[in-house]
Amino acid sequence: MDVSVVVAGAGPAGLMLAGELRLAGVEVLVLDRLAEPTAESRGMGFTARTMEVLRQRGLMHRFGGVTTSIAGHFGSLPLDFTPDDGIHASVSGVPQNYTESVLGAWAADLGVTVRRGHELIGLTDDGDGVEVEIRGPGGTERLRTSYLVGCDGGRSTVRRLAGFDFPGTDATVELLLADVSGCDIRPRFTGDRTEAGIVLSAPLGPDVSRVVVCEYGVPGRRTEPVSFDEVAAAWLRLTGEDISHGTPRWASSFTDAARLVTAYRRGRVLLAGDAAHVHLPAGGQGMNVSIQDSVNLGWKLGAVVNGWAPEGLLDSYHSERFPVGQQLLTQTRAQGLLFFGGREMQPLRDVMTDLIRFDDVNRHLIGKASGLDIRYDVGPGDHPALGLRMPDIELITTRDTTGAGRPGKTTVAQLLHGARGVLIDLADDAALRRTAAGWSDRVDVVTAAPHDLPPYDPFAGTAAVLLRPDGHVVWTGPGAGELTTALNGWFGTPRNGS
Repeated sequence: MDVSVVVAGAGPAGLMLAGELRLAGVEVLVLDRLAEPTAESRGMGFTARTMEVLRQRGLMHRFGGVTTSIAGHFGSLPLDFTPDDGIHASVSGVPQNYTESVLGAWAADLGVTVRRGHELIGLTDDGDGVEVEIRGPGGTERLRTSYLVGCDGGRSTVRRLAGFDFPGTDATVELLLADVSGCDIRPRFTGDRTEAGIVLSAPLGPDVSRVVVCEYGVPGRRTEPVSFDEVAAAWLRLTGEDISHGTPRWASSFTDAARLVTAYRRGRVLLAGDAAHVHLPAGGQGMNVSIQDSVNLGWKLGAVVNGWAPEGLLDSYHSERFPVGQQLLTQTRAQGLLFFGGREMQPLRDVMTDLIRFDDVNRHLIGKASGLDIRYDVGPGDHPALGLRMPDIELITTRDTTGAGRPGKTTVAQLLHGARGVLIDLADDAALRRTAAGWSDRVDVVTAAPHDLPPYDPFAGTAAVLLRPDGHVVWTGPGAGELTTALNGWFGTPRNGS
C-alpha cells in the first residue's frame, strides 16, 4: 500500500478524522480539490456534544476565549439551554473557516499530510484495497490505499464513484445568505415573516452581519453561484431595506433538500459528514454532526489498520451513526416546516411554543439539538450510563496509568487526549487492574475518585467504568469476568492472546 488511509476532503470532518487516525498511529493522506483553504464562514459554532469531543482531544483551548450561551432555538422557537448539569450550552461566533484552521494546525502537528489542489477523480475497490486516481497540478497519478473515506461534502465525488445509494427528498425552498459589512442591519435572530417570505440576520462581529433570505415559491434548482446583488435585491423586496452598498465577505445558498446514504460503508470505502447526509442547516447541526461522525469512525478504522479490531467493530460505525443521521434529517425537516412555513404553520408554532414551556419538552429538544441524548447499543447491562458519553468530570487519582502511584487531579477529558480506551477504577480494585493488563497497549487504567460531581452522577452504582476512545461508556463494574468480555468485544484480543 502507498498509504494506509486516504481521506477526500479537508473540511472539519476530514481534518478531524485525519487527526484521530494519526492519534492511532495510522498513516493518512488528505486530498482537497481547493488550492487554498476556504475563507467562507458557513457553520458558526459548536453544540455541547462537539465541545465535549474537542475537549477530550485537548482542542477547545486552541479556539481562544469562546463564549457559551444558554439560548437556543428549535425551528425559530426559543429553547432554554439552562446548564443545570453543567454541559447544556452552545458556542456561536466561531466561523467554520476558523474551525478548519484550528483542526488543520492540530492535524499538521500530528503529522498529517494534506495535498491541496488535488482532486480525486477515480476509485476502484478490489476487496483488498482501493486504487484511487488523483488529478493535481502536475497531472494525474494513481496510488493504492487500504481504506478510502469520503469527507468531500454534499456533492461527494467519493459517494458517487463508489455507488452509494442516497435517497431522500428534493429541495422545495432556496435560501440565500451573505456575510456583509458596512450596513446597519437590525438583528432578526428568530426571523421576520412577510406574505412573501422570511428574513434573518445576526451580528458576527464588529460591523459584520449575516443575512438570510427565503422567498416563498422559489425552488432550489440553482445552476449558477449566488451573487451578493441577488441577496441584496431579495432583502430589499422582503424588508424594504437597501443593503446593496455593503461589502460582502461571501455569499451562498442552501436548500431544504434532505438525503441520507443507506450505508455509511461499502467495502473499503466509507463516508463521513455531509458526504453521508445533506439537510437544511437548521440549528447549526451539520458541521457538528460531521465532526462527531469522524470521532466515532477514527479509532475504529485505526484499530482495523493496526490489526487489533474485534470482529464487527468497523461495521458498528454504520450501526451507530446511521440512526444519528436519520434523527438529524427528521429534526432539521421538522425545524424547516416550523421556520419556513407560511401562515398555515402558525397554529403549529403556537402549540409548540406552549409545549416548550414544559421542562421535559425543553430538555428533550435540547438533547436532540445538542447531540447529548445519543446513546449507542454497547451490549448487555442496565446501568443508566451505558452507551452514553461520559461527562467531563474532575477526578482525584491515586494511581496514574502506569501504576506508579502518583496522586493528583485530572478530568475525564484529559484521560481521553490520547484517543485510547480508559478504565476508571473507582474502588482501587487490584483484580480489575490485573484483568485489564493484557490490553495496556490500547487501554489506560487509572484509579481515581470523582470530585465535584454534577447533579447527574454517571458513576452512581458502579465501582468502575470502561470508556471507548470516543468517550462512550461500554462497561460498568464490578465484575472482572464481564470486564474481560467487554475488553475483548471493543478492544480485541489481548497481547498475550488469552
